[in-house]
Amino acid sequence: HVQLVESGGGSVQAGGSLKLSCEASGYNYDRNCVGWFRQAPGKEREGVAFMDGDGVTFYADSVKGRFTVSKGNAKNTLHLQMNSLKPEDTAMYYCAADARAWCPSPPKPAYFAYWGQGTQVTVS
Repeated sequence: HVQLVESGGGSVQAGGSLKLSCEASGYNYDRNCVGWFRQAPGKEREGVAFMDGDGVTFYADSVKGRFTVSKGNAKNTLHLQMNSLKPEDTAMYYCAADARAWCPSPPKPAYFAYWGQGTQVTVS
């Protein structure tokens, strides 16, 4: 049974930073497509940052240069470092994972088999 649990969300002023984490049980992030989506009220869920099975990263244009996706030393932890946060980054953030190494471009929520419950990020 795979379970993903996010943490690290919160409220921050514009220009600040947050680091999200997603700890997995029953799943190994190594060699699989993993990443982060976000969803603001009234908007569709959008892909933010991803890493494929070869370690190649992909970012939405809106977060390039500000967000970094990485895996922790333990193979069951995924991070999203968010710097220079803007009010438009306010959303519920979800980690997502799949058992396949390839990541679709653009990322589609339906592709991912495993999801966390979400963590709220609010930028004012």
